[in-house]
Amino acid sequence: MRFLSALTFLIFSALTQAAVIVPKAPDLDSSAYILLDADSGEVLVEHNADQSLPPASLTKMMTSYIAVHELELGNVAENTLVPISEKAWRKGGSKMFVKVNTQVPLIDLLRGIIVQSGNDASVAVAEYFAGSEEAYAEWMNQYAERFGMTNTHFVNATGWPADNHLTTARDLSKLALHIIKDHPHYYELYAEKYFEYNNIRQPNRNKLLWRDPSVDGLKTGHTDEAGYCLAASALKDGTRLIAVVMGTRSEEARARETQKLLAYGFRYFETRKVYTGGEVLQTNPVWLGKDNKVDLGVEKELFLTLPRGLKGELEVNIATDEYIKAPITKGQVMGTLTLSMDGEVRAERPLIALNDVEEAGFFGRLMGAIKLFFAKLFA
Repeated sequence: MRFLSALTFLIFSALTQAAVIVPKAPDLDSSAYILLDADSGEVLVEHNADQSLPPASLTKMMTSYIAVHELELGNVAENTLVPISEKAWRKGGSKMFVKVNTQVPLIDLLRGIIVQSGNDASVAVAEYFAGSEEAYAEWMNQYAERFGMTNTHFVNATGWPADNHLTTARDLSKLALHIIKDHPHYYELYAEKYFEYNNIRQPNRNKLLWRDPSVDGLKTGHTDEAGYCLAASALKDGTRLIAVVMGTRSEEARARETQKLLAYGFRYFETRKVYTGGEVLQTNPVWLGKDNKVDLGVEKELFLTLPRGLKGELEVNIATDEYIKAPITKGQVMGTLTLSMDGEVRAERPLIALNDVEEAGFFGRLMGAIKLFFAKLFA
């Protein structure tokens, strides 16, 4: 491998030559919490983030994710009618107040799950898609595994207390990120403050939707075992943060503690896009190919989250094979891009080929092999 370093450059605007001091994050009155940037994935604050805890109705984030994903895939429509079983109708706890043996449009049930935290709506959706709530829970576990939620296991679709129905603050932050990024159109449901069904108007239990205009989701939860929980997301000046707070003492406490976390993140950190996916970062020579060069870049947008006001030079290091040979397929990993500041690695991404390079014909490969031999000989 060879390391090719581009010129260092300023990535964040400098406000002062002095070192930026970021104060200690607030200590929250909760069992576990995490704060991360949605674009860079940088975890800004965490406490017991991998502790297995009951999620209560934060479970419904996965229940609604799968239903919305089926909508996005075109397997169902918003006006698809979902039958209401006696089991769904009888389910205790928070309710949407659907009626037994009726049929309810899927989009209404989604609002019942997301806004009203309806256990009855959650069971109805689970039964419709998987035949039973138990089968749907297994589907939820498959999605959790796909999302890298390694410490999560679902037993039901509601968050009703059950043995081994557990997750972590970190895993829920991963789920929140998928809800926001994968289904941006339907994410708007999480910001709705009220939903009325069956002549019963209920408010969203997320108090931050009223208190902070930057907050646009996500979900609350509460059981005696889990305490009061909140997964929240907020967007301010182009930066989106996700906070998950579990095991607080009251409805008011979960809102207050979560707001502390979000305020800290926005006050002391900022996020900027460094590279766009598909942007040409470097062009390298290619041997034995019909073309003699390949463009290199990163697959997706690359963001960095750093202390607000930090002045520093970002060093870009690109590592590739010294002698790149055809054939090359677009998207093939060709090396590594590393971003560092003050000797600390801030981000590392695979460097991919942005174009195909076909292998040359027989005589082209023969001449190329001869040239490559002497290039290595005299290197």
